[in-house]
Amino acid sequence: MGSTPAFMLQLLLALVAGGFTTLTASPFELWWLGPVAIALLYVGIHTLTPAQAALKGWLYGIALFGSGASWVYISIHDYGYTGVPLAVLLTALFVAVLALFYAGTFWLYRRFTTPRLAWLTFAGAWVLGEVLRTYLFTGFPWLLMGSGYVDSPLASWAPIGGVYLLSLLVVLSGTLAANVLLRRQWWALAPLLAIWLVPLALPAQWTTPSSTPTRVALLQGNLPQLLKWTPDGQRIAANTYSRLTAEVADEADIIIWPETALPMMETQARPVLERVQANLPPGVALVTGIVQLDEANRYYNSVVGIGNVEGSYQKEHLVPFGEYLPLESVLRGAIDFFDLPMSSFTKGAPHQAPMQASGVSLGNAICYEIIYPQLVARRAQDSDVLLTVSNDTWFGASIGPFQHLQMARLRALENGRYVIRATSNGVTAIIDAHGNIVAQAPQFETTALVGEFYAMEGLTPFTRTGSWPAWLLAGLMLLPGLRLTRCRGR
Repeated sequence: MGSTPAFMLQLLLALVAGGFTTLTASPFELWWLGPVAIALLYVGIHTLTPAQAALKGWLYGIALFGSGASWVYISIHDYGYTGVPLAVLLTALFVAVLALFYAGTFWLYRRFTTPRLAWLTFAGAWVLGEVLRTYLFTGFPWLLMGSGYVDSPLASWAPIGGVYLLSLLVVLSGTLAANVLLRRQWWALAPLLAIWLVPLALPAQWTTPSSTPTRVALLQGNLPQLLKWTPDGQRIAANTYSRLTAEVADEADIIIWPETALPMMETQARPVLERVQANLPPGVALVTGIVQLDEANRYYNSVVGIGNVEGSYQKEHLVPFGEYLPLESVLRGAIDFFDLPMSSFTKGAPHQAPMQASGVSLGNAICYEIIYPQLVARRAQDSDVLLTVSNDTWFGASIGPFQHLQMARLRALENGRYVIRATSNGVTAIIDAHGNIVAQAPQFETTALVGEFYAMEGLTPFTRTGSWPAWLLAGLMLLPGLRLTRCRGR
């Protein structure tokens, strides 16, 4: 097809599809654009060589991450002490590398499949590509196709198969709709309608709330990130969280401070925490994100408690470049961004017992961990409620915090658990077991969000099985179209 107008049109549609996918996610939440984006990518894909398909997929990824994950520039430039030209270059490199996942998926799809049952095989290949992006090189499951559907008619599928099943159904909707509208294949209406109507017959609730609620206060200090790790920042943080705690002490059973609320080691923070705890009513639990340092001089991004609390948690899935530096011996010191404060953490153990606070079992997911469906489902199996503490200051005034919140909402829906979310500057929220926000604090304000949650009993099908049934289904859907002879395309 070369550089013919038809091929150039396909590349243009790939860019449009990438922008449409970003619009399905928060804060836009135009979820109906998902199948449209898929249709734009699917139509004509079988006229392309593998190399051309790879370029189409790469441009889709460029548009998706360029529009939907551009907040990484704020982390690199505003808080990473990096000049504008280098920050732009690093952001562009980040986007271009992530887009390679779609280039690879599209190349493999054209290289190893035929047009037979393409509406089915394209969906299977798409989801397997998302699985690869979730785990390869520590993973980046941000802006998965299914993430924007927590408020859609498809939402009832989430407790059954999680975000990957949602992705599968959205992609199937796009390919089936294309067959109906462009090829007049009317049979495709039946499975298309089933995808969107079956949720009406699915159970509205898979888990059961306790008879009495637990009162919780989520504190949001709103401290400037650039000030935070200075001596003044440490003093202001201690004073701010102590004052906010005193204001809500009589209103909550559990008080939550966000990730690294006190910018100091746990040993330094203990006197502050003990002074605060001494003024709390008996039985009140105080839980906070904190940095721990062990005897081997290893740092852990942790959650600890004081008062009516048992246990602690050390973050298991760390953020590359933010919490640890890949190829540290080569990159450390190369530029200021690679020398961020607290960027040499050690990951916690993979199977940690849940914390107990005021008689409630807490399943922890610190910041970035909440975007990993399997990890959160594992925590939900042994907990009554999911707790996520985060420092979304790194995102600035971008769409990043809203995307992060939406993924936390989807984890609540998948697992039938409340998610209580305490952040440094927003979006702090209480999310119910259906993924609905029941209370939310304003962004960029120093405040306390006081509300209630219910400990939940029982497990959703997704919590029991995790994502593997959706992955298996995607693999089976790909099988009918596998190419058994060598492809002649480039």
